[in-house]
Amino acid sequence: MAQQFFSRRNLQFMLYEVLQAEDLCNYEYFQDHSRDTFELIIDTVSKLATDVMYPVFQDMDSNPPVYADGIARVHPIVRNYMQECGAGGWINPYMSYEFGGQQLPSTVYTVIGFIMGAANYSLSAYPQLTGGAANLLVNFGSKELQDLYLAPMLAGQWQGTMALTEPNAGSSLADVKTSAEDSGQGYFLIKGQKIFITGGSTDATDNTVHMMLARIKGAPSGVKGISLFLVPKFYVDEAGNLQANDIFCTGIEHKLGYKGCPACQLSMGDNGSCRGYLIGEPNKGLAYMFQMMNEERVNVGIGAASKATAAYYAALEYAQQRLQGRKINDKNPESPQIAIINHADIKRMLMFQRAISEGALALGLQVSKYIDLAKAGEESEKNELLIDFLVPIVKTYPAEMGILATSAAIQCLGGYGYCKDFPVEQYFRDVRIDPIHEGTTGIQGQDLLGRKVIMKKGRAFQLFKEELSGTINTAAEIDQLKLPAKMLEEAMIMVEQVTSHLLQTAVQGDTERFLSDASLYLEMTGILTIGWQWLLQGVAACQALNVNVSTVDKNFYQGKMLTMQYYFDYEMPRINTLCEILTRNEGFMSDVPLETFV
Repeated sequence: MAQQFFSRRNLQFMLYEVLQAEDLCNYEYFQDHSRDTFELIIDTVSKLATDVMYPVFQDMDSNPPVYADGIARVHPIVRNYMQECGAGGWINPYMSYEFGGQQLPSTVYTVIGFIMGAANYSLSAYPQLTGGAANLLVNFGSKELQDLYLAPMLAGQWQGTMALTEPNAGSSLADVKTSAEDSGQGYFLIKGQKIFITGGSTDATDNTVHMMLARIKGAPSGVKGISLFLVPKFYVDEAGNLQANDIFCTGIEHKLGYKGCPACQLSMGDNGSCRGYLIGEPNKGLAYMFQMMNEERVNVGIGAASKATAAYYAALEYAQQRLQGRKINDKNPESPQIAIINHADIKRMLMFQRAISEGALALGLQVSKYIDLAKAGEESEKNELLIDFLVPIVKTYPAEMGILATSAAIQCLGGYGYCKDFPVEQYFRDVRIDPIHEGTTGIQGQDLLGRKVIMKKGRAFQLFKEELSGTINTAAEIDQLKLPAKMLEEAMIMVEQVTSHLLQTAVQGDTERFLSDASLYLEMTGILTIGWQWLLQGVAACQALNVNVSTVDKNFYQGKMLTMQYYFDYEMPRINTLCEILTRNEGFMSDVPLETFV
């Protein structure tokens, strides 16, 4: 197995040369940090990822959780890992000191998640979910619930989850049927079923704390009647003791990939005594849950980027070592074979993987910096609108393109790539969940086109264009970047024109036609957005090359420039085709009769 699964040099480039993450330490909330603390954190996490997580990457896939005695029995490493994450503060480093956090910038926390995901995504999911659930408790839970449940979650002793999906309510959360009835004793009685609950009931920790959506009896129908509840596997009684709750794991799913972390089926209230504790106000649960959901959507994108990155380095190592064939113009069969990385088509596939994975990571870090600026009070409204606009893209582009990137990694290895001897087939299987996780690509497309583009009278879309224009104007002053700057500007104008065209359909009231190709609109906008991120990297690389740098650094920056050129030459032209489809089809798919599908 390849030992390199990410590039420390690329992370430093992104943090300090592209994003100037050190500047965040000038804000009061982050003032206790510096580049030195960032590097120390990355050192520690890298060691954890290399020594603990990566060695069991394939073993967790080969020995997935087993459902036995009403519980998902997971790989024994998970319990040790959760405890180590709790002791090291890796579950909540972004939280305030008040809640035991380190007030670490989200930009650096994203780097932590990326490294862990590249090492072993299944293992990294356990603390990540727990942190998200704990964050909901911090922001919306009562002090009493915080005092009872928060500390063991942050210590890695209790697992946290998000419990949304039901057998008949997946993406359509308005159809949630799980019920809640006030007992009059400080808790509600929960009854219903949940499915696909990641980490839903395992032996990795001593308790599981579910952040669960349910409908209080008598509440309004639809999303306006959904509330959020804390539903623990073991609740804390009035005497401070743990008592078994009326919630049971009834089975686990047998998945294509991402096998190391189980998806559980849950049944609540079979005996009429499942306790749930209201989080926040009644009927506002979906709004609360969207905090965790949006956090997880960013995490899904980062996870997809991490898997694509690890696959790239596995393919790169193989291509550098595997001898096969000769140069095309070398007709002498007695000539020694050459490493396959010398072949143009292998170079193309490697360049494709690098362009996708590093571009996707860049966008995740960009959104994370907006999160930090909003938290620090820097133009909060502007940064929050940019976050809202970019979340569907940062979730979907890495997810969808990660499938293609990991597929290219398999292709680089040929037949060996299809076998379990090498890890790339697992990365391919593991990444396939990401276009489904936390809202499918179709849902994300509808969110972007149907909500984010028009929110605040188009203000978020306008701010997005201003960000691109600022980068374009900077790049246009650099000779090496004049052409990609012009290409990005032309692409942005095309996307703006398509958007205006589609909005005319919306104005006419034909919402179904308006959103019929929302996924393609999301794809188009994603390509544009990653082009912006590559141009930003191009600016930083050009600035670095204009000073005296070492040979190693020169190679790195020139590699960045060539990868940027690849993206603009090979990927950006796809926008033209998507623009044509979106302006010409006039809602073709919404008009296709059902009888077509025979």
